[in-house]
Amino acid sequence: MAGPEPLPIVRLRHWGRWVAAGIILALLVLLGIALGNAQIAWNQVPDFVFYRIMATGLLNTVVLAVLSQAVAIVLGIVIALLRRSANPVARWFAAGYIWIFRGLPVLLQILLWYNLALVFPVIDIPFLVHEQTNVLISAFTAAFLGLALNESAYMAEIVRAGLNSVDSGQAEAAKSIGMTPAATLRRVVLPQAMRVIIPPTGNDFINMLKGTSMASVIGVTELIHAANNISSNNLLVMETLLAAAVWYMVVVTVAGVGQHYLERAFGNPDQLDRGPLARAGKALRGVPLVRSARV
Repeated sequence: MAGPEPLPIVRLRHWGRWVAAGIILALLVLLGIALGNAQIAWNQVPDFVFYRIMATGLLNTVVLAVLSQAVAIVLGIVIALLRRSANPVARWFAAGYIWIFRGLPVLLQILLWYNLALVFPVIDIPFLVHEQTNVLISAFTAAFLGLALNESAYMAEIVRAGLNSVDSGQAEAAKSIGMTPAATLRRVVLPQAMRVIIPPTGNDFINMLKGTSMASVIGVTELIHAANNISSNNLLVMETLLAAAVWYMVVVTVAGVGQHYLERAFGNPDQLDRGPLARAGKALRGVPLVRSARV
């Protein structure tokens, strides 16, 4: 007696995917047509990208972002350690620091630093400095202070979350073998916490690159200010802003690639065991840079 016929294999059809893809492609085509018919002198955009003042704005944008982020990371680590301190005064100070600098808008902080001379005409610190406030706090310095202090409050919470993600038994085991608290933090806790710290820090740095645009309000020549200077002469506002957008996308893309490799270097060293980023990650983890020969 013949057995039952095998059931036919019917391929599952994902009609919803095809419909969604069609809608997206149609919208992209309509957007391209709209931009093509827009009153924009596209041939002028590449010229504005390489204007000297645009290069100056790009340099100031990158320098301001890197300096602000670097100082924010250092301050954030210190504030995070104070936040975890057994000293109640240190904990309250760290909590107040985060509350103030995270609560105030960045632009407001920049404006407060820029106008500090209105309330303190002279900065007088015995044996250190005695100078006019306007001389010490330029527009660039005010932008740097506003961005760095605001970001340091966020970095403090990021670092604290990373440190809290490491099991307390790790520190206890390090203490049991005679490691000092500083060595425990550097060689045991921090390398494990980096997997949690690096992704949000990379995102914050990308936001920092874009956040430097607020410095244009007080006259710092960054990309937006440079674009406005060009458009004030030729009235090609959209073209100069698009040129600034090109540079923003370039620096953000580079920062995103760097974040990717940092995450690989600190997250899974077997995926990337060569290069300076990997060597830096291994140094923090206490891993020997020379690997043993495989049998």
